[in-house]
Amino acid sequence: MDVRRAAERYPGGDPAAGIETRHAFSFGPHYDPDNLRFGPLIACNEERLAPGAGFDEHPHSHTEIVTWVIEGELIHRDSAGHERTVRAGDVQHLSAAAGVRHVERNDGEGPLAFLQMWLAPLEPGGEPSYDIVPGIADATPYAVPAAGAMLHVRRLGTGERTAVPDAAFLYVHVVRGAVRLDGAELGAGDAARITGEQGLAAVAVTPAELLVWELSG
Repeated sequence: MDVRRAAERYPGGDPAAGIETRHAFSFGPHYDPDNLRFGPLIACNEERLAPGAGFDEHPHSHTEIVTWVIEGELIHRDSAGHERTVRAGDVQHLSAAAGVRHVERNDGEGPLAFLQMWLAPLEPGGEPSYDIVPGIADATPYAVPAAGAMLHVRRLGTGERTAVPDAAFLYVHVVRGAVRLDGAELGAGDAARITGEQGLAAVAVTPAELLVWELSG
């Protein structure tokens, strides 16, 4: 198990424009050949947007983009005609496929924080698609078959325990609170990259919310 702390993320974004980003993987000017990906996961970006800030229209291709809002409301618009407000507890999935353009903004009066995860597809190309699950229930898995991945959401009260799926690769991100995983304590923003382990469980040290990626390889 490889634990990566929130403070170790690469800083990015444009603070002067109200955009603060923390990258878990090699990204842009922060090139690290030893940290390019974990299984199909190629980016896990923590984004914070001030009111009125956002990302103007920009392109993506051959990427499965999954977004989880932590605080506030995210406005999404894309070139395929989708326009949605994404709130905490919603799973948003944009399959860029052969190519799509989108806009992401904070048009609210308060701060916006969200986690955006990019996965490499098993096969390139295809038609872009969009999906959103409002208020996904705890322990309800969300499949991203194009990347051979499954996302599990876990919300735990203090002292509660949850099994971690057995998989070739597991990526566990603590959204809020603190948990103990295989002897290590992880706080908000911390993540664990797990390879070849079985029978693991996470125990909440405080009320906690986890995102667990089950990755095929």
